Amino acid sequence: MAGPLSHVRVLDLSRVLAGPWAGQNLADLGAEVIKVERPTVGDDSRAFGPPWVKDKEGRETRDSAYFTAANRGKKSITVNVAKAEGQALIRALARECDVLIENYKHGDLARYGLGYDDLKRVNPRLVYCSVTGFGQTGPYRERPGYDFMIQGMGGMMSVTGEPDGAPGGGPQRAGVPIADIITGMYASIAICAALASRAQPGPNFGKGQHLDLALLDSQIALLAYQNTNYFSTGTPPTRIGNLHPNIVPYQPFKSSDGEVIVACGNDNLYRKFCEAAGCPELATDARFVSNGKRVANRAEMSRLIQEIFRKKTTAEWLALLESAGVPNGPINDIAQVFEEPQVRARGVKIELDHAAAGKLPLVASPMRFSGTPLEYRLAPPLLGEHTDQVLKEFLKLNEAEIAKLRADGIV
Repeated sequence: MAGPLSHVRVLDLSRVLAGPWAGQNLADLGAEVIKVERPTVGDDSRAFGPPWVKDKEGRETRDSAYFTAANRGKKSITVNVAKAEGQALIRALARECDVLIENYKHGDLARYGLGYDDLKRVNPRLVYCSVTGFGQTGPYRERPGYDFMIQGMGGMMSVTGEPDGAPGGGPQRAGVPIADIITGMYASIAICAALASRAQPGPNFGKGQHLDLALLDSQIALLAYQNTNYFSTGTPPTRIGNLHPNIVPYQPFKSSDGEVIVACGNDNLYRKFCEAAGCPELATDARFVSNGKRVANRAEMSRLIQEIFRKKTTAEWLALLESAGVPNGPINDIAQVFEEPQVRARGVKIELDHAAAGKLPLVASPMRFSGTPLEYRLAPPLLGEHTDQVLKEFLKLNEAEIAKLRADGIV
């Protein structure tokens, strides 16, 4: 089996996005991921539609397109963890796994005897990753956390959007749930690091640990240089739309028929831009000779370049700047993204065989490995699609035992 984590088995008790995103990353990397869902209902995000996945006859299924974005490569089983028999199944499965991912509220799983302290006694090697809104410590740890509120609370919306007073001005959330996604990415890194630590000779050899991932922590970390800009100046950064707080020109300009993004990340690229755009005098103008001066004179710099851009079409600017080696690009809608020659060449769009939909289009992992290439083996599962298989293979239950669990509402 291909993939750098093909030796790893994961029990994924998470739902919606942050935890499932981490589980999907591990599945892409080759891990066997068993997704535990509530009987009859499943992961909350299965109901986040429309749009819905359509079956082979074009009829809408019970699964949202949203769900398919974060659950590729997993086996779905249904277990009622509120019942003692369901808790026993989870403990038995945890004994057979390397990693457990959960995003229950602080303390919820401990009430069922499924917290880290409970399961490490069952499996001392277990890497137990908890994903919550605010973490396992601090005064907010009991609060539920959702991406939108975290984007506001964690500062993202204070630096995203047009300035107050500008058309459409005001705080703006990112177009995707970036707090959830970045927390899932940090969780993926933390899990891989904990697995590596477990394999390292020394006092932690063979030992798992508890990983505490919080949406708020991750969102704040994602602010990157906006944090250090604040630390340096003592003044909170504000919204400046599509402008960059530290680099000029690094923004879109209106062409005669659209918009073009120009990204002059250093003075050399700025000089190349001026030569290609037919305005070499701007490269030597004392107001603009260095990036710091261009930031200080941003408004006049932008005005002058905008006058130049209106003289050509988007296509003309893209070709001109590309030939000059100046970073640039169009503003694509998502349909246009998948028509880009580079996107096609990289195989970003993939198709997997889905039990209801047939060929289901999805997006490949951006992680590429030369020695352990990724394989996409399983489409996002139907609810409980693999319950019988997992219970038979890993817990050695027979058909009569599984039938009783189903009759009792355990699975």
